[in-house]
Amino acid sequence: MRTSISEPQAALEGVALRAEIERQARALGFDAFGVTKAEAGPEREALREYLAKGYHGDMAWMSAHAARRGDPTILWPNAQSIIMLGAHYTPDKPPGNIQDAPLAGAISVYARGRDYHKILKKRLKRLAGDMAQQFGGEVKLFVDTAPVMEKPLAARAGLGWQGKHSNLVSRRFGSWLFLGEIFTTLDLPVDAPARDHCGSCRACLDSCPTSAFPAPYRLDARRCISYLTIEHKGHIAAEFRAAMGNRIYGCDDCLAACPWNKFAQTGAAHAFQPRAELTAPRLAQLAELDDSAFREFFSGSPIKRTGRDRFVRNVMIAIGNSGDAALADVAEKRLRDESPLVRAMAVWALARLAPGARFEQCKAQHLPQEKDAEIRAEWRAIRA
Repeated sequence: MRTSISEPQAALEGVALRAEIERQARALGFDAFGVTKAEAGPEREALREYLAKGYHGDMAWMSAHAARRGDPTILWPNAQSIIMLGAHYTPDKPPGNIQDAPLAGAISVYARGRDYHKILKKRLKRLAGDMAQQFGGEVKLFVDTAPVMEKPLAARAGLGWQGKHSNLVSRRFGSWLFLGEIFTTLDLPVDAPARDHCGSCRACLDSCPTSAFPAPYRLDARRCISYLTIEHKGHIAAEFRAAMGNRIYGCDDCLAACPWNKFAQTGAAHAFQPRAELTAPRLAQLAELDDSAFREFFSGSPIKRTGRDRFVRNVMIAIGNSGDAALADVAEKRLRDESPLVRAMAVWALARLAPGARFEQCKAQHLPQEKDAEIRAEWRAIRA
């Protein structure tokens, strides 16, 4: 969004102007506020190294817009200041509890409620519009909708620091902050960057089920369950499947492990409260969703953007990890699914839940008809 006004209705400068914008931001429901200069920072070189190592996996959009992502002045040369805003979504209960219920799917805390992009964008539009009307200047707002490195910018603006898991950590809100930003031509006083308070702690690194951190402050997305279940478009490698457990959309393990969460405010704002049906959805029910039912069930949820096939692929892996032989019938039914992603993981799930004669019977029935080379390889790689 971009808006401006040529003659401001009010003339405020410096500290007073910044204070008034912050007051309005907090009145709209933002919990964290900070300002940084619209200029390239050390994150530009870190991004280059990240991409060079291939840590971004098949997220081609990261490399396609690397220059703009690493330098806000390329994204918008007229910008003078970047207002970073955060809204906390602290869960009432530790998110790891759902992993103790293997027949239910574990969905990342941020995706259990309404799509935060829409909620924050509505607030940002209101704030940006009021800024332009009252103070002049031009504004552009973003909520994970442009090549903007939100976490480094938030750290520069003093909202928190990037922890060893590479996510933002706040002394007040722990790991649970949604971020949005307003670029503006207004020249505002900036905040001091946040200090790193991780110390010698390794809790986030040691908690990762797939060892996705090659070093502190470095994430290899190709091994990350959040990436695998949300961004990855292909088949999920066998080495990661058992470690995924019942995580069907995202993973909160490294976030939840952070000791700073004990200082976080509890009870997320009403707008981010989880939907009951997404808190512990039954795997058997989710496996039955066709495209139409998937879209209806996840209406208003960020999960909808992943698409039915990738999501049910994840569900089949969780079913294979459930240890419940009764779910073998669900896995067998999905051997006839239209999606190769789903069929492949149905093979794997069935082998886990019904090894031996039943699996061999299904193999004899379905393998001769299977046209997808990767699924044929999946069948043959499994020995009853």
